[in-house]
Amino acid sequence: MLDHIDSPYALRQLSIDQLPQLSKELRQFIITVLSTKEGHLGASLGVVELTIALHYVFNTPEDKLIWDVGHQAYGHKILTGRKNIFHTNRQKGGISGFPKISESNYDTFGVGHSSTSISAALGMAIAANLQGKEEQQHIAVIGDASIASGMAFEGLNHAGVTDANLLVILNDNAIGIDPSVGALKKYLTNVKKGTAREENIFEALNFEYHGPIDGHDLPALIEALKKLQKIKGPKFLHVITTKGKGLALAEKHQITYHAPGKFDALTGERHAKDTTQLPPKYQDVFGHTIVELATINKKIIGITPAMPTGSSLKYMIETFPDRAFDVGIAEQHAVTLSAGMATQGMVVFCNIYSTFLQRAYDQIIHDVALQNLPVIFCLDRAGLVGQDGPTHHGAFDLAYLNCIPNMMIYAPKDEIALRNIMYTAQLGLPNPIAIRYPRGRGITIDWKQPFQKIEIGKGHCVQKGKRIAVLSIGTPIHHAITATQNKAYDISIYDIGFLKPIDTVLLDSIFKTYEVIITIEDGTIKGGLGSVITDYAFAKAYKGIITSLGIPDKFITHGTTEELQEEIGISPTHISKVIEKYL
Repeated sequence: MLDHIDSPYALRQLSIDQLPQLSKELRQFIITVLSTKEGHLGASLGVVELTIALHYVFNTPEDKLIWDVGHQAYGHKILTGRKNIFHTNRQKGGISGFPKISESNYDTFGVGHSSTSISAALGMAIAANLQGKEEQQHIAVIGDASIASGMAFEGLNHAGVTDANLLVILNDNAIGIDPSVGALKKYLTNVKKGTAREENIFEALNFEYHGPIDGHDLPALIEALKKLQKIKGPKFLHVITTKGKGLALAEKHQITYHAPGKFDALTGERHAKDTTQLPPKYQDVFGHTIVELATINKKIIGITPAMPTGSSLKYMIETFPDRAFDVGIAEQHAVTLSAGMATQGMVVFCNIYSTFLQRAYDQIIHDVALQNLPVIFCLDRAGLVGQDGPTHHGAFDLAYLNCIPNMMIYAPKDEIALRNIMYTAQLGLPNPIAIRYPRGRGITIDWKQPFQKIEIGKGHCVQKGKRIAVLSIGTPIHHAITATQNKAYDISIYDIGFLKPIDTVLLDSIFKTYEVIITIEDGTIKGGLGSVITDYAFAKAYKGIITSLGIPDKFITHGTTEELQEEIGISPTHISKVIEKYL
Protein backbone atom coordinates (compact mmCIF):
# COMPACT_ATOMS: atom_id res chain seq x y z
CA MET A 1 0.00 0.00 0.00
CA LEU A 2 2.83 2.42 0.84
CA ASP A 3 4.16 2.04 -2.72
CA HIS A 4 1.15 3.98 -3.96
CA ILE A 5 1.28 6.81 -1.41
CA ASP A 6 3.32 9.71 -2.75
CA SER A 7 1.44 12.54 -1.03
CA PRO A 8 -1.09 13.18 1.74
CA TYR A 9 -3.72 13.60 -0.99
CA ALA A 10 -3.19 9.94 -1.98
CA LEU A 11 -3.31 8.97 1.70
CA ARG A 12 -6.73 10.62 2.08
CA GLN A 13 -8.19 8.40 -0.67
CA LEU A 14 -7.82 5.36 1.62
CA SER A 15 -10.54 4.16 3.93
CA ILE A 16 -9.97 4.26 7.68
CA ASP A 17 -9.94 0.44 7.68
CA GLN A 18 -6.89 0.47 5.39
CA LEU A 19 -4.81 2.76 7.62
CA PRO A 20 -3.61 0.12 10.14
CA GLN A 21 -2.02 -1.83 7.30
CA LEU A 22 -0.38 1.35 6.02
CA SER A 23 1.01 2.04 9.50
CA LYS A 24 2.63 -1.41 9.54
CA GLU A 25 4.21 -0.81 6.15
CA LEU A 26 5.41 2.67 7.06
CA ARG A 27 6.96 1.44 10.30
CA GLN A 28 8.72 -1.41 8.49
CA PHE A 29 9.94 0.96 5.78
CA ILE A 30 11.57 3.20 8.40
CA ILE A 31 13.15 0.19 10.13
CA THR A 32 14.47 -1.26 6.87
CA VAL A 33 16.07 1.95 5.64
CA LEU A 34 17.55 2.97 8.99
CA SER A 35 18.99 -0.48 9.61
CA THR A 36 21.58 0.25 6.92
CA LYS A 37 21.61 4.05 6.63
CA GLU A 38 21.39 4.99 10.35
CA GLY A 39 19.42 7.85 11.87
CA HIS A 40 16.92 8.69 14.61
CA LEU A 41 14.87 5.53 14.93
CA GLY A 42 12.88 5.41 18.15
CA ALA A 43 11.13 8.78 17.97
CA SER A 44 9.82 8.27 14.43
CA LEU A 45 8.59 4.74 15.16
CA GLY A 46 6.60 6.10 18.07
CA VAL A 47 4.54 8.53 15.99
CA VAL A 48 3.71 6.43 12.92
CA GLU A 49 -0.03 6.29 13.67
CA LEU A 50 -0.11 9.93 14.75
CA THR A 51 1.65 10.98 11.54
CA ILE A 52 -0.83 9.10 9.37
CA ALA A 53 -3.80 10.47 11.33
CA LEU A 54 -2.60 14.07 11.08
CA HIS A 55 -2.12 13.99 7.31
CA TYR A 56 -5.38 12.04 6.91
CA VAL A 57 -7.52 14.52 8.83
CA PHE A 58 -5.87 17.86 8.08
CA ASN A 59 -5.44 19.45 4.68
CA THR A 60 -1.66 19.70 4.70
CA PRO A 61 0.24 21.67 3.50
CA GLU A 62 -2.49 24.35 3.56
CA ASP A 63 -3.00 23.41 7.20
CA LYS A 64 0.34 23.96 8.92
CA LEU A 65 1.98 21.03 10.71
CA ILE A 66 5.06 21.74 12.85
CA TRP A 67 7.14 18.95 14.38
CA ASP A 68 9.07 19.76 17.51
CA VAL A 69 12.75 18.67 17.73
CA GLY A 70 12.42 17.11 14.29
CA HIS A 71 13.66 13.59 14.76
CA GLN A 72 10.00 12.52 15.01
CA ALA A 73 9.41 13.43 11.38
CA TYR A 74 10.71 10.52 9.29
CA GLY A 75 7.20 9.15 8.66
CA HIS A 76 6.10 12.67 7.75
CA LYS A 77 8.88 12.92 5.17
CA ILE A 78 8.04 9.56 3.65
CA LEU A 79 4.33 10.40 3.29
CA THR A 80 5.02 13.83 1.78
CA GLY A 81 6.78 12.86 -1.43
CA ARG A 82 10.23 11.87 -0.19
CA LYS A 83 9.79 8.11 0.06
CA ASN A 84 11.95 7.36 -2.99
CA ILE A 85 14.84 9.50 -1.72
CA PHE A 86 14.50 8.67 1.96
CA HIS A 87 17.57 6.41 1.70
CA THR A 88 19.63 9.61 1.24
CA ASN A 89 18.50 10.89 4.66
CA ARG A 90 21.36 12.66 6.53
CA GLN A 91 23.85 11.86 3.75
CA LYS A 92 25.79 14.57 1.97
CA GLY A 93 23.68 15.84 -0.90
CA GLY A 94 20.62 14.00 0.41
CA ILE A 95 17.60 15.08 2.41
CA SER A 96 17.97 16.51 5.89
CA GLY A 97 17.36 14.43 9.01
CA PHE A 98 15.06 17.21 10.23
CA PRO A 99 12.19 19.21 8.69
CA LYS A 100 13.56 21.96 6.49
CA ILE A 101 11.55 24.71 4.80
CA SER A 102 13.67 24.69 1.63
CA GLU A 103 13.21 20.93 1.22
CA SER A 104 9.42 20.66 1.03
CA ASN A 105 6.33 22.85 1.34
CA TYR A 106 5.10 20.28 3.86
CA ASP A 107 8.02 21.25 6.13
CA THR A 108 6.47 24.45 7.39
CA PHE A 109 9.21 25.28 9.90
CA GLY A 110 12.83 24.22 10.23
CA VAL A 111 13.53 22.45 13.52
CA GLY A 112 16.35 20.62 15.27
CA HIS A 113 16.50 22.21 18.70
CA SER A 114 13.60 21.49 21.04
CA SER A 115 10.51 23.33 22.21
CA THR A 116 10.09 25.73 19.29
CA SER A 117 6.92 24.29 17.75
CA ILE A 118 4.30 26.02 19.91
CA SER A 119 5.75 29.51 19.41
CA ALA A 120 6.18 28.94 15.66
CA ALA A 121 2.69 27.51 15.21
CA LEU A 122 1.18 30.33 17.27
CA GLY A 123 2.98 32.87 15.10
CA MET A 124 1.56 31.25 11.99
CA ALA A 125 -1.94 31.13 13.50
CA ILE A 126 -1.93 34.79 14.49
CA ALA A 127 -0.66 35.72 11.01
CA ALA A 128 -3.45 33.65 9.45
CA ASN A 129 -6.07 35.55 11.45
CA LEU A 130 -4.60 38.86 10.34
CA GLN A 131 -4.70 37.67 6.73
CA GLY A 132 -8.32 36.54 6.91
CA LYS A 133 -7.50 32.80 6.91
CA GLU A 134 -9.52 31.93 10.02
CA GLU A 135 -10.21 28.38 8.82
CA GLN A 136 -6.55 27.44 8.47
CA GLN A 137 -5.39 24.89 11.04
CA HIS A 138 -2.05 25.04 12.89
CA ILE A 139 -0.77 21.93 14.64
CA ALA A 140 2.31 21.74 16.86
CA VAL A 141 3.47 18.23 17.73
CA ILE A 142 5.67 18.51 20.79
CA GLY A 143 7.25 15.42 22.30
CA ASP A 144 10.37 13.70 23.54
CA ALA A 145 10.37 15.74 26.77
CA SER A 146 10.32 19.09 24.92
CA ILE A 147 7.20 20.24 26.77
CA ALA A 148 9.30 20.76 29.91
CA SER A 149 11.39 23.51 28.34
CA GLY A 150 10.79 27.09 29.34
CA MET A 151 10.16 28.20 25.77
CA ALA A 152 7.29 25.72 25.43
CA PHE A 153 5.59 27.30 28.42
CA GLU A 154 6.22 30.78 27.07
CA GLY A 155 4.32 29.74 23.95
CA LEU A 156 1.50 28.10 25.93
CA ASN A 157 1.21 31.15 28.17
CA HIS A 158 0.75 33.48 25.20
CA ALA A 159 -1.49 31.14 23.21
CA GLY A 160 -3.94 30.82 26.09
CA VAL A 161 -4.96 34.49 25.82
CA THR A 162 -5.43 34.47 22.05
CA ASP A 163 -8.17 33.21 19.73
CA ALA A 164 -5.54 31.56 17.51
CA ASN A 165 -6.61 28.42 15.70
CA LEU A 166 -3.87 26.34 17.36
CA LEU A 167 -3.75 22.67 18.27
CA VAL A 168 -0.92 21.53 20.51
CA ILE A 169 -0.39 17.77 20.51
CA LEU A 170 1.69 16.41 23.36
CA ASN A 171 3.40 13.24 22.21
CA ASP A 172 3.86 11.88 25.73
CA ASN A 173 6.36 9.02 25.66
CA ALA A 174 8.08 9.91 28.96
CA ILE A 175 11.50 10.05 27.32
CA GLY A 176 13.65 12.41 25.31
CA ILE A 177 17.00 10.83 24.55
CA ASP A 178 17.19 9.91 28.23
CA PRO A 179 14.15 9.41 30.48
CA SER A 180 12.22 12.60 31.22
CA VAL A 181 12.82 14.22 34.58
CA GLY A 182 11.15 16.76 36.84
CA ALA A 183 7.84 17.58 38.45
CA LEU A 184 6.01 17.98 35.13
CA LYS A 185 6.84 14.39 34.22
CA LYS A 186 5.35 13.29 37.56
CA TYR A 187 2.24 15.36 36.87
CA LEU A 188 1.77 13.89 33.39
CA THR A 189 2.25 10.39 34.80
CA ASN A 190 -0.54 11.09 37.29
CA VAL A 191 -2.76 12.38 34.48
CA LYS A 192 -2.18 9.15 32.57
CA LYS A 193 -3.02 7.11 35.67
CA GLY A 194 -6.06 9.22 36.40
CA THR A 195 -4.69 10.14 39.83
CA ALA A 196 -3.86 13.81 39.21
CA ARG A 197 -5.48 15.81 42.00
CA GLU A 198 -4.44 19.21 40.76
CA GLU A 199 -6.42 21.31 38.33
CA ASN A 200 -5.45 20.37 34.80
CA ILE A 201 -2.53 22.65 34.03
CA PHE A 202 -3.40 23.00 30.34
CA GLU A 203 -7.02 23.88 31.05
CA ALA A 204 -5.74 26.41 33.57
CA LEU A 205 -3.79 27.99 30.71
CA ASN A 206 -7.09 28.34 28.80
CA PHE A 207 -6.64 25.41 26.40
CA GLU A 208 -9.45 23.06 25.45
CA TYR A 209 -7.90 19.84 26.82
CA HIS A 210 -8.59 16.38 25.38
CA GLY A 211 -7.05 13.09 26.39
CA PRO A 212 -5.03 11.28 27.27
CA ILE A 213 -5.63 8.88 24.37
CA ASP A 214 -3.70 5.94 22.94
CA GLY A 215 -1.37 7.31 20.26
CA HIS A 216 -1.27 3.94 18.50
CA ASP A 217 -5.06 3.62 18.11
CA LEU A 218 -5.67 5.06 14.64
CA PRO A 219 -9.49 5.23 14.78
CA ALA A 220 -9.35 6.96 18.17
CA LEU A 221 -6.75 9.44 16.90
CA ILE A 222 -8.77 10.27 13.80
CA GLU A 223 -11.96 10.70 15.82
CA ALA A 224 -10.21 13.04 18.27
CA LEU A 225 -8.53 15.09 15.53
CA LYS A 226 -11.77 15.51 13.58
CA LYS A 227 -13.51 16.71 16.74
CA LEU A 228 -10.74 19.18 17.55
CA GLN A 229 -10.67 20.37 13.95
CA LYS A 230 -14.10 21.94 14.49
CA ILE A 231 -13.20 23.76 17.72
CA LYS A 232 -11.87 27.29 17.43
CA GLY A 233 -9.14 28.73 19.60
CA PRO A 234 -6.28 26.99 21.44
CA LYS A 235 -6.70 23.22 21.90
CA PHE A 236 -4.51 20.59 23.56
CA LEU A 237 -4.46 16.87 22.76
CA HIS A 238 -2.59 14.57 25.11
CA VAL A 239 -1.38 11.47 23.24
CA ILE A 240 0.36 8.50 24.86
CA THR A 241 2.94 6.76 22.67
CA THR A 242 5.76 4.27 23.04
CA LYS A 243 9.13 5.34 21.70
CA GLY A 244 10.48 2.64 19.39
CA LYS A 245 7.01 1.16 18.84
CA GLY A 246 7.01 -1.91 16.61
CA LEU A 247 10.61 -3.02 17.16
CA ALA A 248 10.89 -4.99 20.38
CA LEU A 249 14.48 -4.06 21.18
CA ALA A 250 13.79 -0.41 20.45
CA GLU A 251 10.86 -0.45 22.87
CA LYS A 252 12.94 -2.21 25.53
CA HIS A 253 16.13 -0.14 25.14
CA GLN A 254 14.78 3.29 24.27
CA ILE A 255 17.97 5.21 25.05
CA THR A 256 20.15 3.00 22.86
CA TYR A 257 17.64 2.92 20.00
CA HIS A 258 17.12 6.68 19.87
CA ALA A 259 19.83 6.57 17.21
CA PRO A 260 21.20 3.01 17.25
CA GLY A 261 23.50 3.03 14.23
CA LYS A 262 23.26 0.04 11.91
CA PHE A 263 21.19 -2.95 13.02
CA ASP A 264 19.44 -6.08 11.75
CA ALA A 265 16.08 -5.02 10.30
CA LEU A 266 14.40 -8.29 11.33
CA THR A 267 15.70 -8.81 14.86
CA GLY A 268 16.73 -5.28 15.77
CA GLU A 269 20.11 -6.53 16.97
CA ARG A 270 22.78 -3.87 16.56
CA HIS A 271 25.85 -4.77 14.55
CA ALA A 272 28.59 -5.46 17.07
CA LYS A 273 31.68 -3.25 17.02
CA ASP A 274 34.94 -4.13 18.67
CA THR A 275 35.92 -0.93 20.47
CA THR A 276 38.44 -2.45 22.87
CA GLN A 277 41.44 -1.25 20.85
CA LEU A 278 40.00 2.14 19.92
CA PRO A 279 40.67 5.46 21.63
CA PRO A 280 37.85 6.65 23.90
CA LYS A 281 35.07 9.04 22.99
CA TYR A 282 35.72 12.54 24.28
CA GLN A 283 32.41 12.44 26.14
CA ASP A 284 33.60 9.37 28.05
CA VAL A 285 36.90 11.04 28.90
CA PHE A 286 34.85 13.84 30.42
CA GLY A 287 32.47 11.41 32.16
CA HIS A 288 35.12 9.25 33.79
CA THR A 289 37.40 12.18 34.62
CA ILE A 290 34.70 14.14 36.46
CA VAL A 291 33.98 11.07 38.60
CA GLU A 292 37.69 10.73 39.33
CA LEU A 293 37.94 14.41 40.31
CA ALA A 294 34.68 14.40 42.28
CA THR A 295 35.98 11.53 44.38
CA ILE A 296 38.78 13.81 45.55
CA ASN A 297 37.03 17.19 45.49
CA LYS A 298 33.73 17.08 47.41
CA LYS A 299 32.68 20.49 46.05
CA ILE A 300 32.41 19.29 42.45
CA ILE A 301 28.92 19.41 40.94
CA GLY A 302 27.85 18.08 37.53
CA ILE A 303 24.91 19.58 35.61
CA THR A 304 23.49 18.72 32.18
CA PRO A 305 20.26 19.71 30.40
CA ALA A 306 18.74 16.37 29.35
CA MET A 307 21.97 14.82 28.02
CA PRO A 308 23.35 12.54 30.76
CA THR A 309 24.04 9.75 28.26
CA GLY A 310 25.22 11.93 25.38
CA SER A 311 27.57 13.88 27.66
CA SER A 312 28.47 10.84 29.80
CA LEU A 313 27.55 12.69 32.98
CA LYS A 314 25.57 9.51 33.62
CA TYR A 315 28.68 8.07 35.28
CA MET A 316 28.66 10.81 37.92
CA ILE A 317 24.87 10.55 38.32
CA GLU A 318 25.34 6.85 39.09
CA THR A 319 28.28 7.42 41.46
CA PHE A 320 27.31 10.71 43.13
CA PRO A 321 23.55 11.11 42.59
CA ASP A 322 23.37 13.93 45.15
CA ARG A 323 25.96 16.00 43.26
CA ALA A 324 25.00 15.40 39.62
CA PHE A 325 21.83 16.77 38.04
CA ASP A 326 19.91 16.24 34.82
CA VAL A 327 17.64 19.30 34.72
CA GLY A 328 15.73 18.38 31.55
CA ILE A 329 15.64 20.36 28.32
CA ALA A 330 16.33 23.64 30.08
CA GLU A 331 19.65 25.13 29.03
CA GLN A 332 18.91 28.57 30.48
CA HIS A 333 18.05 27.05 33.83
CA ALA A 334 21.15 24.84 33.73
CA VAL A 335 23.45 27.84 33.31
CA THR A 336 21.86 30.00 36.00
CA LEU A 337 21.57 27.02 38.35
CA SER A 338 25.31 26.57 37.87
CA ALA A 339 25.84 30.26 38.61
CA GLY A 340 23.81 30.02 41.81
CA MET A 341 25.84 27.06 43.02
CA ALA A 342 29.08 28.83 42.13
CA THR A 343 28.17 31.74 44.41
CA GLN A 344 28.20 29.27 47.28
CA GLY A 345 31.69 27.99 46.56
CA MET A 346 30.76 24.86 44.63
CA VAL A 347 32.91 23.78 41.68
CA VAL A 348 30.35 23.44 38.91
CA PHE A 349 30.91 21.56 35.66
CA CYS A 350 28.03 22.52 33.35
CA ASN A 351 28.08 20.12 30.40
CA ILE A 352 26.07 21.25 27.39
CA TYR A 353 26.40 20.50 23.69
CA SER A 354 27.96 23.47 21.93
CA THR A 355 24.92 24.07 19.71
CA PHE A 356 22.55 23.96 22.71
CA LEU A 357 24.54 26.44 24.79
CA GLN A 358 23.47 29.03 22.21
CA ARG A 359 20.02 28.79 23.79
CA ALA A 360 21.38 30.17 27.08
CA TYR A 361 23.46 33.04 25.72
CA ASP A 362 21.95 35.73 27.94
CA GLN A 363 22.50 33.58 31.02
CA ILE A 364 26.18 33.13 30.14
CA ILE A 365 26.58 36.90 29.87
CA HIS A 366 24.26 38.17 32.60
CA ASP A 367 24.37 35.45 35.25
CA VAL A 368 27.89 34.05 34.87
CA ALA A 369 30.35 36.37 33.10
CA LEU A 370 29.03 39.69 34.39
CA GLN A 371 29.33 38.40 37.94
CA ASN A 372 32.60 36.65 37.10
CA LEU A 373 31.49 33.34 38.57
CA PRO A 374 33.94 30.49 37.88
CA VAL A 375 31.49 28.08 36.22
CA ILE A 376 33.26 25.43 34.15
CA PHE A 377 31.41 24.96 30.85
CA CYS A 378 32.20 21.71 29.05
CA LEU A 379 31.01 22.03 25.47
CA ASP A 380 30.54 18.63 23.90
CA ARG A 381 29.99 18.22 20.14
CA ALA A 382 32.02 21.34 19.32
CA GLY A 383 32.88 21.83 15.66
CA LEU A 384 31.30 19.85 12.83
CA VAL A 385 29.15 16.99 14.12
CA GLY A 386 28.39 15.33 10.79
CA GLN A 387 25.03 14.02 9.66
CA ASP A 388 22.81 15.92 12.09
CA GLY A 389 23.72 18.99 10.06
CA PRO A 390 23.48 22.73 10.62
CA THR A 391 21.09 22.67 13.59
CA HIS A 392 23.62 20.59 15.54
CA HIS A 393 27.06 21.75 14.35
CA GLY A 394 29.00 23.39 17.17
CA ALA A 395 30.23 26.02 14.76
CA PHE A 396 29.81 29.25 16.67
CA ASP A 397 31.04 28.73 20.23
CA LEU A 398 34.53 30.18 19.76
CA ALA A 399 33.03 33.32 18.25
CA TYR A 400 30.04 33.79 20.51
CA LEU A 401 32.06 33.26 23.69
CA ASN A 402 35.13 35.22 22.57
CA CYS A 403 33.33 38.57 22.77
CA ILE A 404 32.18 38.07 26.38
CA PRO A 405 34.37 39.75 29.05
CA ASN A 406 35.79 37.51 31.79
CA MET A 407 35.36 34.31 29.73
CA MET A 408 38.29 31.99 29.24
CA ILE A 409 38.15 29.62 26.26
CA TYR A 410 40.23 26.47 25.83
CA ALA A 411 40.17 23.70 23.23
CA PRO A 412 42.21 20.60 24.17
CA LYS A 413 44.14 18.97 21.36
CA ASP A 414 43.59 15.45 22.75
CA GLU A 415 42.12 13.42 25.60
CA ILE A 416 45.04 14.00 27.96
CA ALA A 417 44.72 17.76 27.54
CA LEU A 418 40.98 17.49 28.26
CA ARG A 419 41.69 15.66 31.51
CA ASN A 420 44.35 18.15 32.52
CA ILE A 421 42.22 21.26 31.88
CA MET A 422 39.39 19.72 33.91
CA TYR A 423 41.86 19.05 36.71
CA THR A 424 43.24 22.58 36.45
CA ALA A 425 39.79 24.19 36.45
CA GLN A 426 38.63 22.41 39.59
CA LEU A 427 41.72 23.61 41.46
CA GLY A 428 40.20 27.08 41.22
CA LEU A 429 40.10 29.74 38.51
CA PRO A 430 39.44 33.48 38.78
CA ASN A 431 37.03 33.44 35.81
CA PRO A 432 34.49 31.21 34.09
CA ILE A 433 35.98 28.90 31.46
CA ALA A 434 34.58 27.14 28.40
CA ILE A 435 36.27 23.88 27.42
CA ARG A 436 35.23 22.73 23.95
CA TYR A 437 35.82 19.29 22.45
CA PRO A 438 34.44 17.36 19.47
CA ARG A 439 32.01 14.55 18.96
CA GLY A 440 33.49 11.10 18.57
CA ARG A 441 36.74 9.39 19.45
CA GLY A 442 40.11 10.83 20.26
CA ILE A 443 43.54 9.55 19.29
CA THR A 444 45.08 8.19 22.50
CA ILE A 445 44.65 4.63 23.75
CA ASP A 446 46.54 5.19 27.01
CA TRP A 447 44.73 8.38 28.01
CA LYS A 448 44.43 7.95 31.78
CA GLN A 449 47.68 9.67 32.62
CA PRO A 450 48.48 11.36 35.96
CA PHE A 451 46.98 14.84 36.14
CA GLN A 452 49.15 17.84 35.32
CA LYS A 453 48.26 21.46 35.84
CA ILE A 454 47.93 23.51 32.66
CA GLU A 455 49.31 27.04 32.58
CA ILE A 456 46.45 29.37 31.66
CA GLY A 457 46.90 31.32 28.45
CA LYS A 458 49.94 29.46 27.14
CA GLY A 459 50.37 27.88 23.71
CA HIS A 460 53.00 25.37 22.65
CA CYS A 461 55.06 24.40 19.64
CA VAL A 462 54.50 20.75 18.75
CA GLN A 463 56.59 20.68 15.57
CA LYS A 464 59.50 23.00 14.79
CA GLY A 465 60.39 24.31 11.35
CA LYS A 466 61.61 27.47 9.67
CA ARG A 467 59.44 28.35 6.71
CA ILE A 468 55.74 28.52 7.70
CA ALA A 469 53.87 28.63 11.03
CA VAL A 470 50.62 26.68 11.32
CA LEU A 471 48.52 27.81 14.31
CA SER A 472 45.71 25.49 15.39
CA ILE A 473 43.24 25.36 18.25
CA GLY A 474 41.83 22.06 19.45
CA THR A 475 41.82 18.74 17.64
CA PRO A 476 42.32 20.06 14.05
CA ILE A 477 46.03 20.24 14.92
CA HIS A 478 46.21 16.54 14.11
CA HIS A 479 45.08 17.28 10.55
CA ALA A 480 48.05 19.62 10.23
CA ILE A 481 50.40 17.01 11.67
CA THR A 482 49.03 14.40 9.26
CA ALA A 483 49.35 16.83 6.34
CA THR A 484 53.05 17.30 7.02
CA GLN A 485 54.04 13.74 7.84
CA ASN A 486 56.77 12.31 5.62
CA LYS A 487 57.04 15.59 3.72
CA ALA A 488 60.01 17.93 3.76
CA TYR A 489 57.92 21.03 4.42
CA ASP A 490 60.11 22.40 7.22
CA ILE A 491 57.19 24.14 8.93
CA SER A 492 56.23 24.79 12.55
CA ILE A 493 52.93 23.70 14.09
CA TYR A 494 51.63 25.45 17.19
CA ASP A 495 48.91 24.33 19.57
CA ILE A 496 47.37 27.65 20.61
CA GLY A 497 45.11 25.96 23.19
CA PHE A 498 43.61 29.11 24.69
CA LEU A 499 41.65 31.39 22.41
CA LYS A 500 41.18 33.61 25.44
CA PRO A 501 43.46 34.66 27.02
CA ILE A 502 45.59 34.09 23.95
CA ASP A 503 49.35 33.73 24.24
CA THR A 504 50.53 37.10 22.89
CA VAL A 505 54.13 36.39 23.88
CA LEU A 506 54.09 33.34 21.64
CA LEU A 507 52.37 35.30 18.85
CA ASP A 508 54.98 38.07 19.03
CA SER A 509 57.69 35.46 18.56
CA ILE A 510 55.85 33.87 15.62
CA PHE A 511 55.35 37.24 13.92
CA LYS A 512 59.08 37.96 14.16
CA THR A 513 60.05 34.54 12.78
CA TYR A 514 57.65 33.65 9.96
CA GLU A 515 56.48 35.40 6.82
CA VAL A 516 53.54 33.05 6.30
CA ILE A 517 51.02 32.02 8.97
CA ILE A 518 48.17 29.56 8.50
CA THR A 519 45.43 29.32 11.14
CA ILE A 520 43.20 26.24 11.47
CA GLU A 521 39.99 25.82 13.47
CA ASP A 522 36.77 23.82 13.36
CA GLY A 523 34.67 26.87 14.18
CA THR A 524 33.72 30.00 12.29
CA ILE A 525 36.69 31.99 11.06
CA LYS A 526 34.77 35.19 11.82
CA GLY A 527 35.17 35.80 15.52
CA GLY A 528 37.32 32.73 16.04
CA LEU A 529 41.03 31.99 15.92
CA GLY A 530 41.48 33.39 12.41
CA SER A 531 39.91 36.71 13.38
CA VAL A 532 41.84 36.97 16.65
CA ILE A 533 45.21 36.30 14.99
CA THR A 534 44.47 38.69 12.13
CA ASP A 535 43.38 41.48 14.48
CA TYR A 536 46.43 41.08 16.67
CA ALA A 537 48.73 40.95 13.63
CA PHE A 538 47.26 44.22 12.38
CA ALA A 539 47.79 45.84 15.77
CA LYS A 540 51.41 44.69 15.69
CA ALA A 541 51.91 45.84 12.08
CA TYR A 542 52.78 42.32 10.94
CA LYS A 543 53.85 42.44 7.28
CA GLY A 544 53.53 38.76 6.40
CA ILE A 545 50.72 36.66 4.95
CA ILE A 546 47.95 35.16 7.09
CA THR A 547 45.60 32.53 5.69
CA SER A 548 42.72 31.33 7.86
CA LEU A 549 41.14 27.90 7.43
CA GLY A 550 37.87 27.07 9.16
CA ILE A 551 34.13 27.33 8.79
CA PRO A 552 33.24 30.10 6.30
CA ASP A 553 30.42 32.61 6.74
CA LYS A 554 27.62 30.23 5.84
CA PHE A 555 25.67 27.36 7.36
CA ILE A 556 27.26 23.98 6.65
CA THR A 557 24.93 21.21 5.53
CA HIS A 558 24.92 17.58 6.66
CA GLY A 559 27.32 14.79 5.68
CA THR A 560 30.01 12.75 7.37
CA THR A 561 32.43 14.80 9.44
CA GLU A 562 35.23 13.88 7.06
CA GLU A 563 33.23 15.01 4.02
CA LEU A 564 32.43 18.33 5.66
CA GLN A 565 36.02 18.92 6.79
CA GLU A 566 37.09 18.43 3.20
CA GLU A 567 34.35 20.80 2.02
CA ILE A 568 35.43 23.66 4.28
CA GLY A 569 39.13 23.02 3.73
CA ILE A 570 40.48 21.73 7.05
CA SER A 571 41.17 18.16 5.97
CA PRO A 572 44.83 16.98 5.86
CA THR A 573 44.66 16.92 2.05
CA HIS A 574 43.52 20.53 1.81
CA ILE A 575 45.95 21.76 4.46
CA SER A 576 48.78 20.14 2.53
CA LYS A 577 47.72 21.96 -0.65
CA VAL A 578 47.66 25.30 1.15
CA ILE A 579 51.14 24.71 2.57
CA GLU A 580 52.51 23.74 -0.85
CA LYS A 581 51.00 26.89 -2.32
CA TYR A 582 53.13 29.05 -0.03
CA LEU A 583 56.23 26.89 -0.32
